Amino acid sequence: MSVEVITRPGVARLLQEHECVRILEAALRAGGAPPGAVVALTLSDDAELARLNEQHMGKAGPTDVLSFPLLPPSRFPAHVGQDTAPPEASDAFRLPPGEALNLGDIIVSVERAIAQAESGAGGQTSDVRWSPADELRLLITHGGLHLCGWDHADPVEEAAMRALERQLLGTDVTGSDLE
Repeated sequence: MSVEVITRPGVARLLQEHECVRILEAALRAGGAPPGAVVALTLSDDAELARLNEQHMGKAGPTDVLSFPLLPPSRFPAHVGQDTAPPEASDAFRLPPGEALNLGDIIVSVERAIAQAESGAGGQTSDVRWSPADELRLLITHGGLHLCGWDHADPVEEAAMRALERQLLGTDVTGSDLE
């Protein structure tokens, strides 16, 4: 896989770039992304996420992570709780030889990751106190799964997504290492 990590000026560097890549690649593999796929990961701040959240989601204020998938969920393996609509004919396009498949973009507010972790409002359950770096690891994983068609609107799919996130991160919901 090819992951481009973009860190906006002035954004805290909680993780080394190679760790961000490793975390995202693990999430993409778990989500069924094809080998050789391309993804962009942008580490940003609350101001940019608030603007994008308003523009693309119609919601005021910042959010912690936004994913912009370029492929429909039907292009990835089915998973628990997923709406398994059959692929549409438009889903089966072919790339020119040698071209990598672009899965989309993920944008994370590092500022929000720090605030959530420090206030004990992290872990996607809003009740986990752990390091800002751990919160950023979770948000990168979460964004990667979204690119692969995972969602949390349905309670069954949400439970499956949270379990997969914990498995990939090797943590339980309190942020403790699993034995």
